[in-house]
Amino acid sequence: MAKLTAILVEDLTDALQLLKHDITSRFPDIEIIDTAQSVVEAAKVLRKKEPDVLFLDIMLGDGTGFDILEIFPDLKSKIIFVTASDEYAIKAFKFAAIDYVLKPYSHEDLDQAITRAVSQIQPNRERLSILKDTLIAPNKKPDKISLHTLDKIIIVNLDTIVRCESDSNNTLFYLDNGKKIFVTKTLKYFADLLKPYEFLRIHQSHLINLQCIAEFIKSDGGYLLLKNGENVPVSVRKRAEVLDILDKMHR
Repeated sequence: MAKLTAILVEDLTDALQLLKHDITSRFPDIEIIDTAQSVVEAAKVLRKKEPDVLFLDIMLGDGTGFDILEIFPDLKSKIIFVTASDEYAIKAFKFAAIDYVLKPYSHEDLDQAITRAVSQIQPNRERLSILKDTLIAPNKKPDKISLHTLDKIIIVNLDTIVRCESDSNNTLFYLDNGKKIFVTKTLKYFADLLKPYEFLRIHQSHLINLQCIAEFIKSDGGYLLLKNGENVPVSVRKRAEVLDILDKMHR
């Protein structure tokens, strides 16, 4: 790894010192050129110098890490978000397809985060907006999701997803405009992530947007007829659950 400069933004003194120690002791190619413990301090520091890597805590005493990014919209630094172990925060990062380090982190977590940050493209404003909106309103259904393909990240509206299909350790997304998106994550990953938002895994290979179902056909072992005319099989194990959910939807 080439020599890199870093600035750490963390409001808790003990956590800041630990992060500083771990980076200094394990990553000699990273030079920590400054630290800050608030939005105001970070703004003063970043006006004077722009690091290669910015370690950014989400929740700060006088605001959030997003406030810093809004003050410096043209910041070129690679960002490594640092967040506490919180299920809502983890969900938000997954929806935005943005990497993060979870506190308390292991040395391996830190190592992987630095390697990824250096090699990846910076999150754009729209992905940062998805992250911010999902963090602020964790119980609200997100409007959008970021999807990692082999060569880029595509942002789609959640309501335009008709279904998802397993393709080995990858997932094929089918949208309502007929477009297909090949995503480099497993179907299980998305089944867990989308379950609270009216998506149901009806088969080992299929995840369905419940709003796209037209009817359940009992013949041929049981399958769903979708509003776009597609047929999707329902596993024997999931049949009772599917029938129960459809019954509740039509009451």
